[in-house]
Amino acid sequence: MKLLASVALGLAIALGATASAQTLRIGLQEDPDTLDGAKNWSFVGRVVMQSICDKLVDIAPDQSIVPMLATAWETAEDGKSITMKLRPGVKFHDGEPVNAAAVKFSLDRALTLPDSRRRSEISAVTNVAAVDDLTVRIELATPFSPLFAQFADRAGIIVSPKAVQALGDQFGSKPVCAGPYKFVERVVQDRIVLEKFADYWDKDSYYVQRVVFLPIPDTTVRFANLQSGQLELVERLAANDIPTLKKNKNLAYTGITGMGYTGLTFNIANGPRADNPFGRDKRVRQALDLAIDRNIINEVVYSGEYTVGNQPVPPTNPNYNKALPLGGRDLARAKALLREAGVTNPTLNLLVPNTDDSRRAAEMIQSMARDAGIEVKLLLVEFITMLQQAKEGKFDADFVGWSGRIDTDANIHTLLACKVPGNDGHYCNAKLDELLDAGRRSSNGAERKKIYEGVMQTLVEEKPILYLWHAKWLWGLSAKLEGFTPYPDGIIRLRGVKLKS
Repeated sequence: MKLLASVALGLAIALGATASAQTLRIGLQEDPDTLDGAKNWSFVGRVVMQSICDKLVDIAPDQSIVPMLATAWETAEDGKSITMKLRPGVKFHDGEPVNAAAVKFSLDRALTLPDSRRRSEISAVTNVAAVDDLTVRIELATPFSPLFAQFADRAGIIVSPKAVQALGDQFGSKPVCAGPYKFVERVVQDRIVLEKFADYWDKDSYYVQRVVFLPIPDTTVRFANLQSGQLELVERLAANDIPTLKKNKNLAYTGITGMGYTGLTFNIANGPRADNPFGRDKRVRQALDLAIDRNIINEVVYSGEYTVGNQPVPPTNPNYNKALPLGGRDLARAKALLREAGVTNPTLNLLVPNTDDSRRAAEMIQSMARDAGIEVKLLLVEFITMLQQAKEGKFDADFVGWSGRIDTDANIHTLLACKVPGNDGHYCNAKLDELLDAGRRSSNGAERKKIYEGVMQTLVEEKPILYLWHAKWLWGLSAKLEGFTPYPDGIIRLRGVKLKS
């Protein structure tokens, strides 16, 4: 296996004489894009940054908000300002203090950078004020329910102002934050190396001295490296590898149902490539939906571990619309919709990440679509290349997952609201935007549920994204690894993780 050999070579270069018991090697499904929290758009980037960059708050395994850099907070009665108290004595990796000025700098940067991916996520913020060295007041245009969910993700990452000013556009290649591990080096498509930060505020809870992330897109090769002892942890273990894993006393696995989705995102209005039957007419998208049997794909590709669905949140989410159940495959209706749309044998060029599971699932979609008279051409590309092509409008549709957030808004607004940076297909629906804005303003659970009923109705009808299933996060582990806790956002957290010698 060529990749197996390259992993071993990369590790030899990266680790040198470091004792293996002190080094944790993690296999990633893709190579991240930038490691700048304001600009990052890849899931694996979030995985890596979790170890480098502390956020204002984090989530617990039960999805509740817990303190991180902020230890306490209070919301004004009108819901239009939040005062946060910061943890004292915290340092960035460059020795600079984490204070209110740094928080203001980081949030202002996320709101104003031309290529910020976070702006829409915290767009209700109108001003960030450093009240004193350890107190920040965040002022809002309107009450904004999803704010803390966003602060538990990349929008809440606090960066060193000194490092940003020194590195400029190169900050994402050499990030300087305040997490438990500091950045050492990155070789694109090969490895990212981190080492423990001696001055971390919670350093006694971190036992691993060195962390090496290795992008290995091929699921089979990633699992082979785990089996051979070249890796101690792999993310997105293939479900059909579990029976083999169970026979190996040196391995273990764990899993948890995620909060996001996998689906087909269509180019509705992003440049000339949107001028195709799927971009022009929702009936063609509906026809493709009716041609797909999600349950069969789940059984064949994911060993039945995933949860099929037709909405951006799983059925366990309180805002899932139970009045919109997933129907079965209906080829007759699919063909009728194509006739109504005046389309014969439409062709969809589908971007697909070059990972084993994605390719197999896409091939099954291709075969099923053909039965309805729809030709799906699969274009296998490296994941980050796919994201860039979609952003630039160089796609008809892409096969992509969203890892999910604890607030329903972040599974939808970031990706489908009019003119937000993450809306690669440029879908724009004024009625949907009104509903999403109302959901953001409300903090009443029953009221939000009613609002999201309308949101889900619109999405199921319009299908700017054809939602397919909700993944179960699966991790393969070396038996030497202790203390690993699965989180429903799929992010690897190394607090309490140990390696037995």
